[in-house]
Amino acid sequence: MAQLYRFNDCLNRVDQAEKERKEIIRLTEDYPELTVEEGYFIQEQLIARRVAEGNRVVGYKLGLTSKAKQEMIGVYEPSYGVLLDYMQLEEGDPVPYSELIHPRAEPEIAFFLQEDLQGPKVSGVDVLAATKFIFPAIEIIDSRFQNFKLTLPDGIADNSSSARFILGGRPFKISDVDLSLMGMVMTKNGEVETTGAGAAVLGHPASAVAWLANKLHERGEKLNKGQIILSGGITAAIEIKPGDIIQARFDKLGSVTVKCSD
Repeated sequence: MAQLYRFNDCLNRVDQAEKERKEIIRLTEDYPELTVEEGYFIQEQLIARRVAEGNRVVGYKLGLTSKAKQEMIGVYEPSYGVLLDYMQLEEGDPVPYSELIHPRAEPEIAFFLQEDLQGPKVSGVDVLAATKFIFPAIEIIDSRFQNFKLTLPDGIADNSSSARFILGGRPFKISDVDLSLMGMVMTKNGEVETTGAGAAVLGHPASAVAWLANKLHERGEKLNKGQIILSGGITAAIEIKPGDIIQARFDKLGSVTVKCSD
């Protein structure tokens, strides 16, 4: 009973925090025993609640795909969250600051699948074969926790800070670019904020998607044809405020631009 109460309390907290746009304390402050697996269980229940409310799953996003960041917070593998239809914005649509708490933007490569991917032994080569298109993308993350301070179980329970995402207007074939060597520059209001390369994402963004497919298999799930997969931030996320214009420019893939509204 105590465990069920803990799960329901955590679920209600992250659910209401997103809906009411309010910061909450870390779940692990009240429940320090919360585990990563319990975080994923809470995430699953949160997504089930969103789907019951009429939303639709459109894909997944990866987090902690940088080895340096994993070591910094003491974890040994990435994490994932679920993308829902209301999170997707068209390029040109403003990022609605009034619907978020403390949003940050990070540059990503998005994969659009033309085949299902099911573990347990999915490889990066399998991912490339199953990918119809790739897109330049910007993900808007928005932790519901105060000051973006969280542990891994907290973040996973909060659907890995998923908030909004935008794909660049033109799809590319996977054969058009070497994703590991591809460079990226992200600017805010015309000033360079971060630079990086695709290799920052587990050596190759397709390796991150392969990890996700195999991780989902452990939970009895798979990646489905037609889903969008955000493969993980190429650089650290940057804070955005109303009026800010963020652009990520990728070698050979072009760019994606978003503006944050009030």
